[in-house]
Amino acid sequence: MRGNCKKMAKEEKGSPLIREGTFAMLSAMPLDPYQVLGVERNASQEDIKRAYRKLSKELHPDRHKGDKDAEQRFKEVNQAYEILNDPKKRQMYDQFGATGSGGAGNGPFGGFDFSAFQGGDFSGFGDLFETFFGGSVGGGRKRGSGRGRDLEVEMEVEMAEVVMGVKKSLTLERQRRCTECDGTGAEKGASIVTCRECGGTGQVTKTAQSFFGAIRQSFVCPTCGGSGKMPERVCKPCGGTGRVRHREAVTVSIPAGIRDGQTLKLTGEGDAGERGTAAGDLYILIHVRPDRRFERDGDDVHAIVTISVIDAILGTEIPVATVHGEVTLKIPAGTQPDQVLRIKGNGMPLLHSSRLGDHYVHVKVEVPAKLSRAEQKLLEEWKKLRE
Repeated sequence: MRGNCKKMAKEEKGSPLIREGTFAMLSAMPLDPYQVLGVERNASQEDIKRAYRKLSKELHPDRHKGDKDAEQRFKEVNQAYEILNDPKKRQMYDQFGATGSGGAGNGPFGGFDFSAFQGGDFSGFGDLFETFFGGSVGGGRKRGSGRGRDLEVEMEVEMAEVVMGVKKSLTLERQRRCTECDGTGAEKGASIVTCRECGGTGQVTKTAQSFFGAIRQSFVCPTCGGSGKMPERVCKPCGGTGRVRHREAVTVSIPAGIRDGQTLKLTGEGDAGERGTAAGDLYILIHVRPDRRFERDGDDVHAIVTISVIDAILGTEIPVATVHGEVTLKIPAGTQPDQVLRIKGNGMPLLHSSRLGDHYVHVKVEVPAKLSRAEQKLLEEWKKLRE
């Protein structure tokens, strides 16, 4: 069975399969995406995201300009995350396994083990092709499905900025619509014609012999990208893709009350699609930098103040810092150590709401380590009065 797999994989080289973006990605990347991200096979989606964010930040091209090894590693991390972050792709990878070496792992299927089909169980075969090759057995992707890639970045903000909301700017390198051809991919004055390779269908079909028998598989046309149309003469700045890479500033509105770890979505701010198709989205992972004075608990804020024994006994008023500025807090007479006092409406704003959380003050009572003779005498007299 494995020999047949290797033979079939070898016969498929040079076919439109090899030119599919996802297929090329799988055949080029290391056998095990779990190893690439440094996570266990039973890792949760949150563990996978955390590992990806850490590695992509460490290996980002902006931090390693001219370093080809870091650039390749960065690509591998993104490719591994593309598989493991998609539950369907991850399930397929886990189901068919990575052989590591030999067997199906030497073929263009990038380590996927087809031994699961030996018992005649063909369930999921169509899903496998649909997931990794952009089509299904006897079918194919819809025409013009070249939507741009989604992008994900991280942004750090101060807690004080989250109180009122803030506009921040980040510099992003991404694919944008070519201004020379307005995204059509055609040279000015050139017509858009029917693709000669697919005849305008947006698909090419190939029949191959395999251990299953003859398989007729349709794929997105690699020449027109599934649109069925091609420019008569391609636009030179974009090479006919309708998009060019730009490095530009993006303004992000951080809403008041956002929490650490939440993600903002900017629709259409990802990579532009090819030849005028829809752009992807931009996802911004927010990190709220802690403020040593406060501890946030949802929309409430906690802080510690220290008062003297006398103030705890007699009561007093003290200035207290909150996320909204300084306020005066009344300490009632007889306040106990670790007593918690609430300042209503001085906490964090609720996201997309006009309401505010509360500010909680945890009172610590400071006991003097040394007393003067006069102080000691007064306390002894006070003690006698209470006996």
